[in-house]
Amino acid sequence: MASAPMTPSGPVSPAGVPGARKFRVGTLAYTRSGLLQVIFWMLWGDFFFQLLESLPSIIPLQLRWEGASDVLIGFNGSLASIAMFIMSPIAAVQSDRRRTWLGRRRPFLLWCTPPTVLSLMLFGLAKPGGAMLQSVLAKLGGAQFSAAGCTIAWILACTVVFQVFNTYIVQVYAAMVVDVIPSEVIGKFTGIYRAVGGLGSLVFNRWAMGYVEAHTFHVYALIGLLYTAAFYLIVWRVKEGDYPPPAPRAPNRRWGGVKSYCKECYTHPFYLNVYCLPFFTWCSLVPMGYMVFFATSAGQPGYAATLGLTLQEFGQLKSWTFLVQVVVYLAAGALVDRFHPLRIGILGLLLTSLSYFCCFWFIHDPASLLLWWCLNQAAIALFLVAYLSILPRVFPADKYGQFFSANSTIGLTTMVLSPPLFGWLLETIRDYSYIFVFSGTCTTLALVACVTLFLQWKKLGGDLAFTPPRTDCPVDQGGQARRS
Repeated sequence: MASAPMTPSGPVSPAGVPGARKFRVGTLAYTRSGLLQVIFWMLWGDFFFQLLESLPSIIPLQLRWEGASDVLIGFNGSLASIAMFIMSPIAAVQSDRRRTWLGRRRPFLLWCTPPTVLSLMLFGLAKPGGAMLQSVLAKLGGAQFSAAGCTIAWILACTVVFQVFNTYIVQVYAAMVVDVIPSEVIGKFTGIYRAVGGLGSLVFNRWAMGYVEAHTFHVYALIGLLYTAAFYLIVWRVKEGDYPPPAPRAPNRRWGGVKSYCKECYTHPFYLNVYCLPFFTWCSLVPMGYMVFFATSAGQPGYAATLGLTLQEFGQLKSWTFLVQVVVYLAAGALVDRFHPLRIGILGLLLTSLSYFCCFWFIHDPASLLLWWCLNQAAIALFLVAYLSILPRVFPADKYGQFFSANSTIGLTTMVLSPPLFGWLLETIRDYSYIFVFSGTCTTLALVACVTLFLQWKKLGGDLAFTPPRTDCPVDQGGQARRS
């Protein structure tokens, strides 16, 4: 018989404690103190994970320092999204089916952390690496390659390596949360999780951004090492439970499975409307990757004047936006639970769209940037809390993972297509302030989709009787699924 799952301090469900409340998830059972330990280590890891996730914001600067155009910077963003698009379903399926003495999630954290951190180190060595690459190519007869071009190629290659392994960590860590955090507290955990992540981004922008240009490698190396220590502590201190054996693979059913997947996920208008939310909202985040060029003196020659902040000033100003988001994350959960996430989502998107256009009209100096950017990020935080709660309410519970992956795939599609498009538009308009117009237009389209989704949800029963539409059985004339 398998032994009881263990926490760092002993069995997670100790005997002989009459009346002690037990929190259960799968085969795991926690006392209150044991659950708090697990939550602490998962949030500890998330803090350093957000530090690591802030590092890709340096990459556009590194490319610009080598003379890269806005289109090329956008192409690098597409390259990263393509890698995630390919690797996300692979990583999800592999971790779902893995069975080891460490569990099914922790082995991937153990194996994928070193190559992820190594790729970060190589990002930090992009300039000397590019010079070395140019020297090698020159000896091989490639004297026409410049040092800047080789550095850009180095960065593009590192982007692919980083995204391949980091995608495993992103997928596995998200799935591990569901495996080790009981459902009755996962809502509170999610709110605190977003807040802790915001604090990690705040720390990076306030205290690390100013050192990026002069100490690029040191910033990458320090955060990479902190991240490694944090995730290896998770592997050591957070135990997984026992899992049932994975379902046997169906022989010669691959294409039939793909056809069924597409039919179930991509044929009902209700779900197509759900997918419009990540399509447009994720698209709205792409132009904001150029914010550093609008706010600092790193813009292109011949473009409209920028605000001229130093990187340190920009990082400190940006850190305030994360502090505002932390407050909203902690407060918005109660609103979502009381009024339904679709209603709060509509409010969040309306405020986000208005704030983007106000940013375009009213930002003229650092003070106005701080005011309107903080208001914009507060509105985005309100929508994000609602959005995270919409999906569990509208997708079928028995096929949630399938519909969640279909939703993410649509979001990644726009992340592949939109970066070069926005780069081209900026090179045409030659004014970085238009990033707010691009983002505001995208969130306005998301608002239309969210209102339409709300009306469909009301038609399907609303607060009192909504049931996710079935697409794996015949449909009657009214669009309602029916079973034969």
